[in-house]
Amino acid sequence: MKLLSYFHPIVWIILTGTIFTRIASFMTIPFMAIYLQNELGASPLMIGVTLGIAQLCSTFGGFIGGYFTDKLGRKFIILMTVFIWSAVFIGFATVRVIGLFIVLNALNGLCRSFFEPATQALMIDFTEEKKRRRLFSFRYTAINIAAVIGPLCGVLISGMSSARIPFLITASMYAIYGVFLIFLFKKYEMSQQKLAETQTILQMFKVVVTDKKLLYLLAGGILINLGYSQFDSTLPQYINLNIENGVKLYSVLITLNAIVVLVLQLPIGIYTERISIIRSLILGIIFFSGGLFSFGLAHSSWGFIAGMVIFTIGEIFAFPMMNALIEEIAPATQKATYLGASQFKNFGGFLGPIFGGWLLVHFEAQLYFVIAVIILMSIIFYHTAFLKKTNEVRMEGTKQARQHDV
Repeated sequence: MKLLSYFHPIVWIILTGTIFTRIASFMTIPFMAIYLQNELGASPLMIGVTLGIAQLCSTFGGFIGGYFTDKLGRKFIILMTVFIWSAVFIGFATVRVIGLFIVLNALNGLCRSFFEPATQALMIDFTEEKKRRRLFSFRYTAINIAAVIGPLCGVLISGMSSARIPFLITASMYAIYGVFLIFLFKKYEMSQQKLAETQTILQMFKVVVTDKKLLYLLAGGILINLGYSQFDSTLPQYINLNIENGVKLYSVLITLNAIVVLVLQLPIGIYTERISIIRSLILGIIFFSGGLFSFGLAHSSWGFIAGMVIFTIGEIFAFPMMNALIEEIAPATQKATYLGASQFKNFGGFLGPIFGGWLLVHFEAQLYFVIAVIILMSIIFYHTAFLKKTNEVRMEGTKQARQHDV
């Protein structure tokens, strides 16, 4: 009961909804490439374009989604997005033309880039500042619970029925969640943060791009995401080239990644509350790099397993803190805008597979050493952003002290 009272009921409901909707997403998205190949006969190039368009739209749509969340309110954006999302997955199950599938997956990426900042901003509205770091840790745990359950459900359902059924189930789950949220929003009064009516999206864009702290954080996030994307792109190929039964080992590593997150998220989350955000983030970056470095040295299954444990510990330290830092520097009336702008860091996830693939072809032995160094370079950007924030707080304190003396 003490744990349940730690957050506002609406926060717990949104966190539970995060598990529910992410399970729905994980049932289908990881298997989309196979679906496109088997059901639509798509070429590898068209599959790549289809999958990449969602990441690209999510990267650039986050700022717009965050802006409109602050402008129009959390409730409107969340409800509009979740029902459009449901329709998108119905489209996935029914369209048979690859061009339409590309358009639908672009909408899928846009829906995520609108939905994520809106739900995060809503939870922040109902959470005391001192509890927000733990909120981001709990949200990350919720996503990883879904990452374990969702793919298993997808495999089970696909094996028992048509390949289209998981898409329809996902659409139904989003629609059910949307109806539930309608009743939820009626029960709890939404205290909406809104921007001044005179502030346009271009003016808001200028505010964001002139905030050097945010730009440094985004630069660091791009480098981290460039490195993390190797987990899904080059690592399975690298293992398959160097280890017998590489596909089986990679499956074990995916499961191990989720298990380590679920087991260590709470103790590491409690520990990070005792140290600064920047120190937690730097620790995560060091572990990230250590895991990648271990992949480069590994010559057996156990080497990759050890590297994955180290890599995942870095993930636990770093990922919740990346959003916590963004939230901390954001003005009170622009939380969703800044969280939306943070989606630009996903551009690293777009560049990572391309750059990693090039390294795999031309510098296979050095691949993970190069990526490890790139991730370490993100510390420079995060530390610079932290110093700028500290200096601004100090200057503001000095200014207020002088005004008080006068």
